[in-house]
Amino acid sequence: MEENKKNPKVIDLRVVAKKIWANKKLFYKVLPIVFVLSCFYIVSIPRYYTSETKLAPEMENSGAGGTLGSIAASFGFDLSDMQTSDAITPLLYPDLMEDNAFVVSILNVKVESQDEDIKSTYHDYLKDFQKVAWWTYPMSWLKSLLPKKEAPVGNKGKFDAYYLSKDEDDILNSARDNIKISIDKKTGVITINTKAQDPLICKILADSIKDKLQVFITDYRTNKARVDYEYYKQLTAEAKQDYERMRQRYGAFIDGNVNIALQSVRLKAEEMESEMELKLNNYNTLNSQMLAAKAKVQERTPAFTVIKGAAVPIKPAGPKRMIFVAGILILACFTTAFYLVRKDLHFSF
Repeated sequence: MEENKKNPKVIDLRVVAKKIWANKKLFYKVLPIVFVLSCFYIVSIPRYYTSETKLAPEMENSGAGGTLGSIAASFGFDLSDMQTSDAITPLLYPDLMEDNAFVVSILNVKVESQDEDIKSTYHDYLKDFQKVAWWTYPMSWLKSLLPKKEAPVGNKGKFDAYYLSKDEDDILNSARDNIKISIDKKTGVITINTKAQDPLICKILADSIKDKLQVFITDYRTNKARVDYEYYKQLTAEAKQDYERMRQRYGAFIDGNVNIALQSVRLKAEEMESEMELKLNNYNTLNSQMLAAKAKVQERTPAFTVIKGAAVPIKPAGPKRMIFVAGILILACFTTAFYLVRKDLHFSF
């Protein structure tokens, strides 16, 4: 008994190999069946393409850097983001895909397939032109037989990005799955990845999102400056009107009293001239402030550098059919081998 405990039972690989070789005909039956079924399955799944573009927006910060900035960057922290004057840091730009209004603006993009058979909005493309696996058709048919529950249909009469029907919400989620926005914390480079079943649509989508992201960043960065400019523009226009009215009144008064040498007339003319000069000075001051606010808009407008433009993909990104079939065949080999030697694997220590 003690010898048995000291000498545990081990697996004899030669016995296992002989047993597998003796039953090799089982592999001849299993592997062709697995190959055909795996090929049939993976071929039924529609292929998709991916495209990528990289964008580097101008960063506004207070110049954080030096030795401390380099040390922080080595640990994955960007001090420039912490000291930016913007309320929305670049790290939050990828979260735009969580906003329904931003995604809805993407759904309105016009897309066109490479073979020119599809010309529609991205919304209609997701709704009407998506290829699906064959087994989804009987599943859809079975679902259609089940009693339907009344679901919210969205805001009646008006489209509201934040009050959608179930079908519209599903389309928005599909768009989110096909679009990924990420940012490198160290370099600030924004990467946009898109996925679609058509290569040209994939490229159009990446370019459109890049443009919309540029518009969003520009609008946000220049928002306060544009508000200030419009404010001073309005004040300047009002000041100019006041000056023009006063100038006309002064001119009319002088023309009407050109031959009158009364002291009261001369004092009134001097009073009106002084008031006209005040309004002119007010107009010139506001006009200078308006021009400064206009220059501030340009100063706050960020510059963008496209590091990598979106290209029309040549080869599909997935599914990887050969890798999938090879993986399934390897799994089938191991499963069949385990089935043959399962009794020999029972050993105790």
